[in-house]
Amino acid sequence: MKSLYVVEHFVPFPSSEYGGLWNVIADSDEECYDLIADEDQEFNTQHYGKLRENIMKASKYSLVDELESKVIESFLT
Repeated sequence: MKSLYVVEHFVPFPSSEYGGLWNVIADSDEECYDLIADEDQEFNTQHYGKLRENIMKASKYSLVDELESKVIESFLT
């Protein structure tokens, strides 16, 4: 069953001021991670470890319909 993930990710100053919010339809945490990484080519790879942690903590909502896995919306700073 697919879920809607609401993933908040922020890397605080002084390390970075990079962050964002992703709404993603995915089967698993791993698929969610892959979709975000594929979508955001500008994402600084040094912060991928923190992104995985934030996906595991993300709000997840079960979906009734079988929808295509994808990033629905993102807001990045």
